[in-house]
Amino acid sequence: MKTSIVTGGASGIGLELSKLLIKDNYKVYIVDNNSKNLNRLKKNLDSNSYKEINIDMSSVSSPKKIYNMLKDKNIEILINNAGFGDFGKFYQTDWEKGEKMINLHVLNTTHLTKLFLKDMVKKNSGKILNISSVAAFQPGPLMSIYYATKAYILHFTEAIANEVKDKNISISVLCPGQTKTDFQKNVSSKKNKIKFNSSCPVKVAKYGYEGLKTNNTISIPGYFNKFIVFLNRLLPRYFVTKIVRYIQEKNRN
Repeated sequence: MKTSIVTGGASGIGLELSKLLIKDNYKVYIVDNNSKNLNRLKKNLDSNSYKEINIDMSSVSSPKKIYNMLKDKNIEILINNAGFGDFGKFYQTDWEKGEKMINLHVLNTTHLTKLFLKDMVKKNSGKILNISSVAAFQPGPLMSIYYATKAYILHFTEAIANEVKDKNISISVLCPGQTKTDFQKNVSSKKNKIKFNSSCPVKVAKYGYEGLKTNNTISIPGYFNKFIVFLNRLLPRYFVTKIVRYIQEKNRN
């Protein structure tokens, strides 16, 4: 059986990506730190099609632990989906939470990618999908670390995709906009007030997965999200920053 890894794979976009992999006859090693969501997997997935791994991906020791656990499993697809956000002015937010976000989105995504990409290069085969966001294309007042780390994921993925373009390896980044997952609930106690371009995680996952299979470096699901990214290239950055702050205040204050 073919093998794959999905971090943050027990809910939301990660769970939908896990389902797509299983449908394509991959065994999925689902890495997540939410015990409740991991326990719910048995209701959604065939127990023979996946193995759960309860690890906190914001811990700097996690990539090496996962690699040592799975390096002999001939991993063919790695999906770095685990992530979270925080809301508030940078100088007021909790540093420990911000540090964990940087560890997860930047340090550990990079480290896990490096560990498995080395093996993929040796066998000249493999696929890596990193999950970024449309947030990656502009500054994000009131969610400064989240926007900045998602920009890192975008640029990092584009760079390494170029480095392996002469090999039989696909590296892709998925940049969704608002998606109907637990993300909002975990960031703020308020409900989204701006919902008109909120996407379904099933459709977002399918779009990103197809982009990975067709070696599309950047996948941005939804015409509105593509328009927003294009608009960011035309408008002055100070104006874009003001718009983003307005949206954040509307959605999370």
